[in-house]
Amino acid sequence: MTAVLRIVNRVLLGLAGLLLVVLGGSALAVGLGVDPPSWWIHDGRHDVLLSDADRTRWRAEGWWWPAVIAALAVAVLLALWWLAAVLRRRRLAEVLVDTGDGEGALLRGRALEGVLAAEAGALEGVRGAKASLTGRRRAPEARVRLLLEPHADPGETLTRLTTESLTHARDSAGLASLPAEARLRAAKHGPERVN
Repeated sequence: MTAVLRIVNRVLLGLAGLLLVVLGGSALAVGLGVDPPSWWIHDGRHDVLLSDADRTRWRAEGWWWPAVIAALAVAVLLALWWLAAVLRRRRLAEVLVDTGDGEGALLRGRALEGVLAAEAGALEGVRGAKASLTGRRRAPEARVRLLLEPHADPGETLTRLTTESLTHARDSAGLASLPAEARLRAAKHGPERVN
């Protein structure tokens, strides 16, 4: 979902920027005395964007104001969705560890991610591993991506990841559970020569 959000973010910002540059540049050019084409929205230096006739044209129609309000409401909801998606943190910054004395301690999320990735990367048949934590401080969730050697058994690797790496991470952080999503990908290898 993050890739889709990143693409939507870039497309919306690009379109908004392009629209503002075109409209602002055209208003500046007409204001400086450039003769606009006949179909352009500005006729001359003292022209207004909306005339009195244009502004009051649809006012008497029964559908006009509900349509305007609905369009503005959709625009506001889309803008709020976009803002919330941009401001939301993807990775968990810290994990709350229960120390048993009722206080608790904070463990940096990057530290736990690093240890989890190092331990998963040390498993037999794993060429590389990356880990990230999402969720809440009291209930983190792990996402682990493994790059497997061509000869590795995915089932065995997944079992060892669950019973060793994820179990150690859960126990060391004092968590009741650590839900995880694992993505396994096989490494490409070159052709083998047979003599």
